[in-house]
Amino acid sequence: MNRAVAVASVDHWPAETACDSVTLSFDMRHRRRIRLQTDGGQAMLLDLERAVALAQGDGLKLDDGRWVAVRAAPEPLLEVRGRDTRHFARIAWHLGNRHLACDVQPDRLLIRPDHVIADMLRGLGAAVREVEAPFQPEGGAYASGHGHHDHGHHDDGHHRHGHHHHGQGHADDG
Repeated sequence: MNRAVAVASVDHWPAETACDSVTLSFDMRHRRRIRLQTDGGQAMLLDLERAVALAQGDGLKLDDGRWVAVRAAPEPLLEVRGRDTRHFARIAWHLGNRHLACDVQPDRLLIRPDHVIADMLRGLGAAVREVEAPFQPEGGAYASGHGHHDHGHHDDGHHRHGHHHHGQGHADDG
């Protein structure tokens, strides 16, 4: 069985030489050691020194020197859109204030399905619809390290801190 022993970020590995690919959901892309099956049907062991958050386009280096491309699998999500730029920013603020994992794109936000949050967003005037798409949420301002390969913690969309800001931002939002 092939072992993936290193990870390289998108654009930092020879993607044109990939011998295969592996398509994984967001939750499956944050692992240290797990047995996987490549898209070509080969068994592979992800065997890293520490857990890494893999992203679309990253490369996994096999112990024999070959590379396997990482693909983000489409998964059920909610697509959220605003009426205009200001409305879009207001919606994003409300999601961020709830510490929800959110994939921020130029014209839409993608979040995990949550009927309570969907109702809140519709109450704010947002257009909300169910979609299937790859999910690559922002790492967050307090994520340690360099980019998407380090995470502070995993947020499943149901995380609540139990404190309230009463319309004020965090003191360290700078």
